[in-house]
Amino acid sequence: MSTLDEEDRREYYRISDHIALEITPLPETDAMGPEVLQDASPLFNLLSELHLSEFESQHLLRQLGDSDRTLGNFLRAQNKRIDLLSQVVAHTLLGEIGETVPVIISEGGLECQMPQSFAVGSLVGVKIVLMPQALGLLLRARVTRADAVSLGHYELGLEFDGMTDAQRQLLARYILQKQAAERRLAREHTADLPPV
Repeated sequence: MSTLDEEDRREYYRISDHIALEITPLPETDAMGPEVLQDASPLFNLLSELHLSEFESQHLLRQLGDSDRTLGNFLRAQNKRIDLLSQVVAHTLLGEIGETVPVIISEGGLECQMPQSFAVGSLVGVKIVLMPQALGLLLRARVTRADAVSLGHYELGLEFDGMTDAQRQLLARYILQKQAAERRLAREHTADLPPV
């Protein structure tokens, strides 16, 4: 995200994380709607759609829980079962995508090291599995930076392009949860230190 101007950089909070990541080139000639990205793994598409539909129905679950507590509790239990199934699917996908890699990620894009370079300005498909939530996102991005750091390793900067509002909110929620967990760990670590 180093090519973004200073205002854009401050717009999004960035975190360091380890995620399963696959980057593939996209043709420049297509209309580049979200449907272009649906040609990837059918299992991954199902995981992605599962999370998007769960996110979009959360407000309905809250409303039902307010009006009928028993039904709300039942639906929350069903939601938990679906979440567990999505984790099974995600672990299967991790075998497809590969090991997790260190990244710096925000709602606006990500930075990572990859064994393959892409032309600056080119469009790529980015397949992401965020753990432990097993959140699968299939996004389109534009390469903003591709620097060789060593033989066969490139530092890539990617700016997400054409994210839906639901995808952006899912990613923002994940980043906020990760940030809160890091703060909690830091407080616990500070509390465990002996007094000076």
